[in-house]
Amino acid sequence: MTDKDIIGRVDELIAEEHELRSKASAGGLDESDRTRIRSLEEQLDQCWDLLRQRRARREFGEDENSADARPISEVEHYQQ
Repeated sequence: MTDKDIIGRVDELIAEEHELRSKASAGGLDESDRTRIRSLEEQLDQCWDLLRQRRARREFGEDENSADARPISEVEHYQQ
């Protein structure tokens, strides 16, 4: 997977998230929609983390393709 592939996936996830948030503004979300938004947020966090890993490896002369998506449980608990 390349950076371009990851960014494409991010774009897809963001588009779906925006659709659901627009739906929320127009009249509310059901439980499955709220669950889906949470899942989208988690997947986005994974994608951004993977991009950061790849860029860091590239910066330090390491193989960017050896970076792997970390589990949601790990990326969701980072301190900003």
